[in-house]
Amino acid sequence: MTRILPLIALPLVLAGCAASGAPQAPGDTPAPSAAYMAIGTEPGWTLEITPERLTYAGDYGETRIAVPNPGAAPSMNGKTYAAGRLSVVIKHAPCSDGMSDRRYADTVRVIADGKRVQGCGGAILPPDTLAGSSWSFVSIDGTPVASDRPTSLAFDGTRLSGSAGCNRFGGSYKVEDSTLSAGPLAATMMACPGPAMEQERAFLDLMRAPVQITFPSDGTLLLTGKDGKTAALKRVI
Repeated sequence: MTRILPLIALPLVLAGCAASGAPQAPGDTPAPSAAYMAIGTEPGWTLEITPERLTYAGDYGETRIAVPNPGAAPSMNGKTYAAGRLSVVIKHAPCSDGMSDRRYADTVRVIADGKRVQGCGGAILPPDTLAGSSWSFVSIDGTPVASDRPTSLAFDGTRLSGSAGCNRFGGSYKVEDSTLSAGPLAATMMACPGPAMEQERAFLDLMRAPVQITFPSDGTLLLTGKDGKTAALKRVI
């Protein structure tokens, strides 16, 4: 059995990341700076840059180098680090990791013990379009989703479909002038044990009204209703 959910319209907003300009109150302790992360493939490698240290793991983890952070020197459209065994060039240019649909803000080149590799780093960029993207739920209304049942939200050229942990739902959608209109949505009517029904109900309630879409810098998709309730999703690779 299926049920038809009302038409929904979701304003589509591709939100960039903005640094806070709020002044620091006297006596406040500054929050720790977030680490800068970069990755590459063939062979797999990762780089973490903190104010104190550069930590590189290359050749799928077989090569490991950790050196004090020498400080960044400005370069054309980016910055460089020169730290003995490790040299890093970060260029502010969009980059694809070559193994998924994810795109990053920076192109990163690393020379580790004389071996050069190239990859991507910085903020994960939002997709150019929802069409062709697939997501899984992280939380609904601030509550982590139950891990015992799979969740999904997928968009093709004309239809969206998915599950918030219990029933399947689906329907048509279109994007016009930064507004995504979906529906009517049809959903099955199966009863599910545990919290699956509650998280599904919370999500469907959220989707009955316009929902704002934003893409935080960690690559997640955030749906926010007018009442402040949210659903957070991560990209399925």
